[in-house]
Amino acid sequence: MQNVPEQWREGQDENRGERDVKPWEGQALFQRKGRSGDAERDAKGRADGEREENGEAGKKEAEVTDKESLMMELTRLVQQTVKESSWWERRGIDCSILAGAFLCLPPAFLLLGSSQILWFAAGMLLMGVAHAVITVKGNHLASHGALSESQAWGEFWAVFFIEICGSFTARAGVHAHIKMHHAHTNVIGLGDSSTWKAPFLPRNVYLFIAPLAVPIITPLVALGELKGHTVVQATRTVLMVSLGLYSQYWLLINVSGFQSPYSTLLCMLACRAMFSLPYIHVNIFQHIGLPMFSPTRRPKRIYQMTHGVLNLPRNPLLDWTFGHSLINCHVEHHLFPFLSDNMCLKVKPIVSKYLKEKELPYQEDSYLSRLRMFFHKYQELMVFAPPITELVGVQ
Repeated sequence: MQNVPEQWREGQDENRGERDVKPWEGQALFQRKGRSGDAERDAKGRADGEREENGEAGKKEAEVTDKESLMMELTRLVQQTVKESSWWERRGIDCSILAGAFLCLPPAFLLLGSSQILWFAAGMLLMGVAHAVITVKGNHLASHGALSESQAWGEFWAVFFIEICGSFTARAGVHAHIKMHHAHTNVIGLGDSSTWKAPFLPRNVYLFIAPLAVPIITPLVALGELKGHTVVQATRTVLMVSLGLYSQYWLLINVSGFQSPYSTLLCMLACRAMFSLPYIHVNIFQHIGLPMFSPTRRPKRIYQMTHGVLNLPRNPLLDWTFGHSLINCHVEHHLFPFLSDNMCLKVKPIVSKYLKEKELPYQEDSYLSRLRMFFHKYQELMVFAPPITELVGVQ
């Protein structure tokens, strides 16, 4: 599980060395150990001395250090903002949004029992929105450990949101998203978003019809992912997924008053599939069609994320249901994956300003623009293998 690094919390030594750990472990975003303050100046002095002493080799080493320091410098700017932020900003706002989604469920079940078509439609809409907030925003934050600083609570929320609410296996979900997608963003064969591709489907079917089957496909895929689980983990996943599905089924029958099992299942499908189209679209729009890298020649992290990630513009509906980190702060999210949605939004001006000052890409495009591109270039983007990008002078 990912949590905010210890050195980012209040009361920690600001000059503490960043540890050389993997980004999916929620710690450093560097590929080498770094220092700050006097230690960094000492390191620079030593590097200068080595450059003079070793000639061309020292020059190349200094260039590598300069490139790595971009990520370190940006991290210190964001780190300061995080330290100055209250708990309400770091976690409270997003937890409140999730709590509000759960509070919408009781009136939604009651409205679904109404014989008036308008009230029934209102109940359907309310439940669909609440389900999207819980299963997309909640799942995503829980997979990153962004709902709690406690490791134990982080694991609890991951199981609750991913398995009970999302009908998927927490272990496979966290591995695929954190250890593959985030650790190897846009790296061919690892984190290239190929899991979202279905080249056997025609363009119109994939973009506008197939996503409606996501609520059915998700638990079936979860069952297939249980092969690598222990008996205990597999049993827990089956029980938790069954609990989540049966709970909604039982409430629709006993609270909403549904009489037929078929109408109950149809209502469940409609509510769960309400935001499936934008869910699939967002997941392919923000990575596919951007530079892809070779596993053996990937660039430094800051170059990898700025070239391989794209932000969509602010959207009131999707910002609330999916979260800022999946919509308009996706670049910030990939650079600092342990931050909550609200903190990604708060550091967005800092990140965008810094990247533009350093003449690094800060990619943005509209939802409709990306949809048009995928519609007209479906074969190139979703069927054929993507070309490998090499950033000259960076890799």
